[in-house]
Amino acid sequence: MKKTLAIVVFNAILLLFAVVTIVPFVWMFISSFATNADIVSISDSLFPKPSTLDNYANIQSTFNFMGFFGNSLFICVVKTAIVLYTSAVGGYIFSKLKYRGRGFLFGMILSSMMIPWAVTIIPQYDMMVNFGLLDSYWALILPAMVNGFGVFMLKQAMDDIPDEIIEAARVDGASDFRIFHRIMLPLSRNALSAIGIFVFLWNWEDYLWPFLMINDQDKQLLAVGLKLFSGQYGTDYGGLFAATSIAIIPVLIVYLLFQKQFISGLAAGSGK
Repeated sequence: MKKTLAIVVFNAILLLFAVVTIVPFVWMFISSFATNADIVSISDSLFPKPSTLDNYANIQSTFNFMGFFGNSLFICVVKTAIVLYTSAVGGYIFSKLKYRGRGFLFGMILSSMMIPWAVTIIPQYDMMVNFGLLDSYWALILPAMVNGFGVFMLKQAMDDIPDEIIEAARVDGASDFRIFHRIMLPLSRNALSAIGIFVFLWNWEDYLWPFLMINDQDKQLLAVGLKLFSGQYGTDYGGLFAATSIAIIPVLIVYLLFQKQFISGLAAGSGK
């Protein structure tokens, strides 16, 4: 009886948290079909009254939504692919290769996770300016090519892969390059999926770094482009909510496609 009651209470708490999390997104989606007057009006109803499709119809005419969307999608896919590969390489090096100083180097990787990102903004900005990469996509890609959290997660996942598999492959004449690509990567797909979702989400919603690095509006990313809905004398909330509703679609698609692997990857990493 007590166990059943505890389960009911626990599920009720989870349901409450889910409602608190979902309601703002539902409100934003409904507001994307409402006029500005309805959105900012003070009424007895919690949600604005959906009454128009103009917000979606006018997105492209208001600003270059598809251009910003395509730029963000390109950058996020490229950065996610690079981080997945470098994280897997780092995880393999720290997990399966034996060499002097491995623990110290891995400790340095972990220590990089303790440094607040805001502390590194000015040094990274100076480096990109000195390299002549300002207003270039390289300025967005190069600083994010290696992710300490990704290396940590992939090392944890590869620690679970028996060394006997690698030893058998080496006996058969396989090189480290072949072992990594043919054995370690496929067996680490759950952890890769989890890291991929995190990295894609972080880059998709990143605002500050693209804002600092990219000055050309044609190259700008969607997170920065959304601020164009805010004018000097007012904000087009309907258009902003419509654009934001479309902007979250790629994140939902990525999560739905890799949901099982994402949960399995997190569970594997949390067991260490």
